[in-house]
Amino acid sequence: MRPKKKAILSVLLIFLFAGSGLVVFMNNSTPQGETVVFQTSMGNFEVQVDRTKAPLTADNFIKYVKAGFYNGTVFHRVMPNFVVQGGGFTSLGEEKVTRAPIKLESNNGLLNTAGTIAMARTNSPDSATSQFYINLVNNNDLNYKSASNPGYAVFGRVVSGMEVINKIAGVGTGTRNIFFPQYNQTLPFSDWPVKDVLITGCYVKP
Repeated sequence: MRPKKKAILSVLLIFLFAGSGLVVFMNNSTPQGETVVFQTSMGNFEVQVDRTKAPLTADNFIKYVKAGFYNGTVFHRVMPNFVVQGGGFTSLGEEKVTRAPIKLESNNGLLNTAGTIAMARTNSPDSATSQFYINLVNNNDLNYKSASNPGYAVFGRVVSGMEVINKIAGVGTGTRNIFFPQYNQTLPFSDWPVKDVLITGCYVKP
């Protein structure tokens, strides 16, 4: 989904293409942080955040989890051999009100390899809020390259249920028109699942 209006800064996007390949789970590191359980309409999966290498991003994500923000949201962008993205819209296509954006932590040594979780954002580096994506393949184009090409911040990895993520990646998608009342505009979002993939619950594992 790529809004044509530059003013639509609240829509968190990934603007890069990914290479194709088999979905192979790969670890970047051994994260030191909480494990979060996602309960979805297609099964459960768990991610572990890395507070050592992505402290600001991990803390931001955990705050959303503990606030119950992700409950009732959907995976609104599904692109096979690339990513599945969620954490911002309800099943009615309503964008949720978020916390303030955070500083980009993409130059932290963590790479966009298959099975990692990272923050989506706009063209502005320091614009990520609640939306996240999970890499289905090794998306090298999304990694930090330089200050002028900062990439996207990885902050953890899937530690259980990658088969659920792969199942989500296989759903049928289409274009959905989403109305943004703050801009009084309706924009087409491509790659939106035809049947909702709902996050029914999300919590920090005891």
